[in-house]
Amino acid sequence: MKITEKGYIIILSIVAIILAGFLAFHFYGGNQEVEPALPANPANPADPANPSDPANPDDPSDPSVIFDWPRIDKDVEQVVNANNQFAYDLYSELSKNTEGNIFYSPYSISTALAMTYEGAKGQTADEIKSVFHFPENEILRKNNAAIYGELNKVNNDYELKTANALWAQYDYNFLDDYISRVEKYYGGKVVNLDFRNETEKSRQTINAFIEEKTNSRIKDLIPAGFLNPMTKLVLTNAIYFKGTWKWEFDKANTSERDFYITSTNSVKTPMMSMDPEKAIFNYADLGKLQILELPYKGENISMLILLPKQEEEYDFETEKVIASNFTLADIDLSATKLGEYKKEMHESKLDWISLPKFEFDTKYFMGDTLSAMGMPTAFGNGADFSGMDGTKNLLISEVIHQAFVKVDEVGTEAAAATAVIMKEVAVMDQNIFKADHPFIFIIQENETGNILFIGRVTDPTK
Repeated sequence: MKITEKGYIIILSIVAIILAGFLAFHFYGGNQEVEPALPANPANPADPANPSDPANPDDPSDPSVIFDWPRIDKDVEQVVNANNQFAYDLYSELSKNTEGNIFYSPYSISTALAMTYEGAKGQTADEIKSVFHFPENEILRKNNAAIYGELNKVNNDYELKTANALWAQYDYNFLDDYISRVEKYYGGKVVNLDFRNETEKSRQTINAFIEEKTNSRIKDLIPAGFLNPMTKLVLTNAIYFKGTWKWEFDKANTSERDFYITSTNSVKTPMMSMDPEKAIFNYADLGKLQILELPYKGENISMLILLPKQEEEYDFETEKVIASNFTLADIDLSATKLGEYKKEMHESKLDWISLPKFEFDTKYFMGDTLSAMGMPTAFGNGADFSGMDGTKNLLISEVIHQAFVKVDEVGTEAAAATAVIMKEVAVMDQNIFKADHPFIFIIQENETGNILFIGRVTDPTK
């Protein structure tokens, strides 16, 4: 079966695709429960005498040194299923309002919000748990810790790493219990910054860390203006992957060809091609779509491509040409359906594979999206993050996610980062009188109350 160049290509978040294969091969083997060890001297963001130098923050990203990570527990499937279900939910939500390419890391977003969830209480916690499909804390914590450790294991076949960090206002009083849990189960070591007096310097420090952990693929994650003196905590995750195809495309076969954005609109783009004489691929033709798995070297990670069928085939029995013209809208993308699709895949010899080279960045400001998905309370004055500081003074001001992907003849490079920005709720003095809108005014004689003048102001500049 020839995979045609005509059609759309769904490429989900690189982690949603490649992590599933990585987990399947690596994580289900062991079920020994081992508690991760706490670092000997966890940072204390409430200690004003010991803020980290923003120019040289403590590096919170070396999990192999900091932690004795547990092995994967049999319950890891619940954590993986939660991450994957969120991946499909977010894809559906973004598809409603996004034209063009979509790319993100559900693992990065889910991990950053899991660290945030550790400090949530009441309705705030319930909504976050529902949106991200988190299992009970005992299962979520130990398996997140184990996954974090596994992802950071050195592998000679590919590069895959992730890093969590908490960036805290140095003189704000966070609960020791919250700090300890995030460090213990997420490797989120705390770095003290001064958002109040050095807002821009703090922003640059966080962005520099993210850029370094993603091999310079994610730059300026937090734009200017998103941090301010009310910022008290920023929780970040960064993830980076670089892998080589098990069967690389020959660059000599790459040429400019048509890619059909719609049935009537095409663009010229470099199309990679392969005539796999010896290679065997997992593949399925499901009528309205084809699904192909492209493995990376090491065979622990792979890319799945779901391609709506848009081609003409000749039926020798009826002697008629059968035209298929399915689109992305015809593909049911869910955990259940993808499981069904994958069960139909089998090792196949393909006559021809053609895939476009592509490289692009995406950036999402996710406050409205996550609110629409079911967690609005976390972003409003009714937020309850008392598990962080013992008060209800904190809320999420924004969740920023940025991603990068590059696919070429050699393989794939992908990176993503997420920042959850927490600010202190402005405590409004109930006695404030702020005449910043139209009003009526009266000039009276006080003893008798006699009105001498009366008027209104609708525009004080006229």
